[in-house]
Amino acid sequence: MNQLKSREPGSVTLPGTLSAPLRAELIAFRRDLHMHPELGNQEFRTTAALKARLEAAGLAPKVLPGGTGLICDIGTPDRGRPMLAIRADIDGLPIPDVKTVDYRSTVANRAHACGHDVHTTTVLGAGLVLAELDRQGLLPHAVRLLFQPAEEVLPGGAADAVEAGVLDGVGRIIAVHCDPKVDEGKIGLRSGPITSACDRLEITLDGPGGHTARPHLTTDLVTAVARVATDVPAVLARRVDARSGLSVTWGRIEAGHACNVIPQHAELSGTVRCLDLPTWRDAPDVVHAAIDEIATLHRAKSTVNYVRGVPPVVNDPVVTELLADAMTARRGPYAIEDTEQSLGGEDFSWYLEHVPGAMARLGVRTPGDTRVRDLHTGDFDVDERCIEAAVELFTAAALLDRRG
Repeated sequence: MNQLKSREPGSVTLPGTLSAPLRAELIAFRRDLHMHPELGNQEFRTTAALKARLEAAGLAPKVLPGGTGLICDIGTPDRGRPMLAIRADIDGLPIPDVKTVDYRSTVANRAHACGHDVHTTTVLGAGLVLAELDRQGLLPHAVRLLFQPAEEVLPGGAADAVEAGVLDGVGRIIAVHCDPKVDEGKIGLRSGPITSACDRLEITLDGPGGHTARPHLTTDLVTAVARVATDVPAVLARRVDARSGLSVTWGRIEAGHACNVIPQHAELSGTVRCLDLPTWRDAPDVVHAAIDEIATLHRAKSTVNYVRGVPPVVNDPVVTELLADAMTARRGPYAIEDTEQSLGGEDFSWYLEHVPGAMARLGVRTPGDTRVRDLHTGDFDVDERCIEAAVELFTAAALLDRRG
């Protein structure tokens, strides 16, 4: 695959595969999380379940200052050698679960529709396997498990986790994200940007209002908001390098209450996404200027609330190669696919502002399944064999990480 080196399977014999009882336990753990999703910074039950299971394995997890999320170190840290961190996000989404499976969400309008229950379970499973290897003297270096809250809440719980010191002593960080377009048993890798930056944009437009019989005597605010919605993306397409992938997409427009009244107030909200860091850093000023220009043209007063979200996840090439080597050692080079850069946002990017790291796409589709199950939909589900693949990936990466 492009830019990635792979070992032939069998060239390295690695311990740390899942036993049948642990495999069954992890599937049950994932289903329990799936039935009890919790929103960002409210993941108290999830945190308690993780803490109890890690403590039962003889480990000493530490809950993060906000009361949700935790870290857990395995092995003896070496001050001269920073740890490898393995990260999971633990929060659910505010949407209903519409599946008919036995483990569908029991909480109204809450669902693990992005696979965070899977991410959490795989990191827990890797921790339990690595803890056993450590007891056997087979873990070469200390590893930190990081269970992070509030990934779905801009600007992301990762920023708070970094401020809380979760990267102290960490030199590299890895993670996976479920991908329903990739078969289970495989991962998708990409060196360089793998996700998009994502910010939130909220706009209000104001005018004096009036009668629809006399729009020439006032500010036609409905026309103004319509022109902002259509013209701002068009203006930006000519002011920003197209290779940056800057995209403004609206999710909400509100204006007016009666068919014959020109309103005094209108609102738009949406997202700003882009593919590279320099454009993301300049985006607030460029977007703000375009909005003001279109609003002024239509005599509307604009107020812009540009909410910083997350920068793009930029995979470090060396850490990406580590993930490639780990998966190849476990399942061979055919278990790795090239993956495209996504316009979705991921707060894993905040960790990469401080340490090198990489995120892999975790295949969760049953081979041969032609159904479309996208992320953030109420029918999202996974082939649970993906849990074992991710545990194998994480444990192999910990064993093959031979820095300094």
